[in-house]
Amino acid sequence: MTLRPERRTDALADRSADPTVNGTDIHLSVVDREIPLDDPATGELDLEDRRALRRVAGFSTELTDITEVEYRRLQLERVVLVGVWTDGSVADAENSLRELKLLAETAGAEVLEGLIQRRRRPDEATYIGRGKVEEVHSEVVASGADTVICDGELSPAQLRNLEERVKVKVIDRTALILDIFAQHAKSREGKAQVELAQLSYFLPRLRGWGGNLSRQGGGRAGGGNGGVGLRGPGETKLEIDRRRIRTRMAKLRREIDGMKTGRGTKRLQRRRNAVPSVAIAGYTNAGKSSLLNRLTGAGVLVEDALFATLDPTTRRASTPDGRLFTLTDTVGFVRHLPHQLVEAFRSTLEEVAEADLVVHVVDGSHPDPEGQISAVREVLAEAGAGDLPEILAINKADLADPIELARLQTLVPRSVVVSAKTGHGIPELLAMVGAELPRPEIEVSALVPYARGDLVAKVHERGEVLEVEHTADGTRLRARVDPVLAATLNGFTAG
Repeated sequence: MTLRPERRTDALADRSADPTVNGTDIHLSVVDREIPLDDPATGELDLEDRRALRRVAGFSTELTDITEVEYRRLQLERVVLVGVWTDGSVADAENSLRELKLLAETAGAEVLEGLIQRRRRPDEATYIGRGKVEEVHSEVVASGADTVICDGELSPAQLRNLEERVKVKVIDRTALILDIFAQHAKSREGKAQVELAQLSYFLPRLRGWGGNLSRQGGGRAGGGNGGVGLRGPGETKLEIDRRRIRTRMAKLRREIDGMKTGRGTKRLQRRRNAVPSVAIAGYTNAGKSSLLNRLTGAGVLVEDALFATLDPTTRRASTPDGRLFTLTDTVGFVRHLPHQLVEAFRSTLEEVAEADLVVHVVDGSHPDPEGQISAVREVLAEAGAGDLPEILAINKADLADPIELARLQTLVPRSVVVSAKTGHGIPELLAMVGAELPRPEIEVSALVPYARGDLVAKVHERGEVLEVEHTADGTRLRARVDPVLAATLNGFTAG
């Protein structure tokens, strides 16, 4: 087995904190570990490809005079995290900043420091208070950071004011998540959806950089502004940028609508064949892809990183009694998932809304699993899947505290403890899925000749076999099947 050392940063160190303190430090430690690269359950080829595209340290990310949206793409390197704690406990605030740290590392950044400020509400001008702005600027200078990431969505004015005062690029949580999606999107549809979300976010944040970019005409003939034939309302450079972006967004929406039609055709075909569908949903990095690999042997990419999977993957699986169903791995969710992403990925989220059952995967070893469950259910409701039957799969049983697992099972009765890594609880999960999936509507009895073994196979695949007997004249079946298959079997009356 080939081994490669991998360097990673541990999660933010647990510590007690006084709720009245304005800032808390983030202490990082670096450890070495070895991971196998030829494990078929991890999608190692995709994993190697992704690591080969990691950002190179040392690129400058200082502010430059730019207006084109493509020049606002992120090049994160050495960052300082800033959060505003408005409600909840100090543990909630630190958990949120820990998640921001993981997001930053997933994007390719090195986290140097983290600061939290206790406020009733974010400052309207700079997100954080005036004193905290000076503290952040001092920390940026002392640490050599080139980017500040705020744990919230900043208004264009807040973004501009902060950048002017801390003298380095400032981005917010939304822009960071969009950048991760842009790095990980692989399919044509995924790339189009991410680009649409990015343009929707950046459009109101474009800025002009002075009169030298003006395209206005007017004035008297012979003047330096063009004169005769060039008077009138022109377009500023900023207006041209906005028009180009709106044109591009309209084109992307048309492309995504066309791809949506193709996915709908595939779903219709599965419906016509009466194949039930199950969607795997859950928080990012909860182990959804690992569970799909364990249940179906799909071999999709598995990585200990946020938003490792963006493109939905559908595979066939079967219940313990042999009924076939489709299992679809979907994009992970996160707290405060950007609205632009929800809108852009709406066609992908329809895979969840059109499913017969949702397997909601939660990381049982996470410090705040209830918060993750609530965040996922909010997005499911927004996608129109809030009323679907749900099974909660409490994953990573090999890492979680047994007492915590028991508590979660008590809170959510329709739940099962599993480990996608070891296989623990997988048979129980499949049994629950089989019990929850819709059963065929029509009960039939038929004597199928041995020459029509294809019909017997279809009954086993698409129906629920109640009795089977092999006789001299053929296979005698009593089963529950869908209307289409029932009509076919009507020609074979059981004797």
